[in-house]
Amino acid sequence: MDEQIDLLKQKLRLIYQGEAFNGKPTKTARSHGKKFQVSIKQETSRILGNLGWAYMQKSKFMAAEVVYKKAQMIDPDANKACNLAHCLIKQARNVEAHLVLNEVLQGKLPGSEDCQTQNRAQELMLELEPRWLPPPRTVKITGFDLEDDFIDELEKLLNEWSPLRTKRLPIFEEISSYRNQLPS
Repeated sequence: MDEQIDLLKQKLRLIYQGEAFNGKPTKTARSHGKKFQVSIKQETSRILGNLGWAYMQKSKFMAAEVVYKKAQMIDPDANKACNLAHCLIKQARNVEAHLVLNEVLQGKLPGSEDCQTQNRAQELMLELEPRWLPPPRTVKITGFDLEDDFIDELEKLLNEWSPLRTKRLPIFEEISSYRNQLPS
């Protein structure tokens, strides 16, 4: 499983560096004998979904959650939403899981109409019901906000996987490392 995670991270790195799809915005893919075009955005989301699944298999639910949230920001779909809800349930974050599953059950996400996805969302909702408690009233303590702390930690994890992208094209990043070698 660690090898699969490393491979998926490598694929994401190639996309980030602009080396995927040979510099083209789409690639031709095949599924069940049919050809179709896949965008970098779709491929990134697909790889993130696979990475999230790999983390779930290793019971690394916090890492899986971060990856699924990123995938949902890029190209949302009901299947990844169900996986995200599963991660949240495993972390006893039932209110958040309930909100995610409601989006699927109400048909707000692409793929929500799929019978298997609907069934899975309903099963997760049933798993959630015995644990379901309405959101507690939060008491705001001056100078301390749990949500802000969570967002900060989430940002740290995202930056660990994908450092801030510069505005320069990848080719200039490669060239800039040689710039210091030029005579003055």
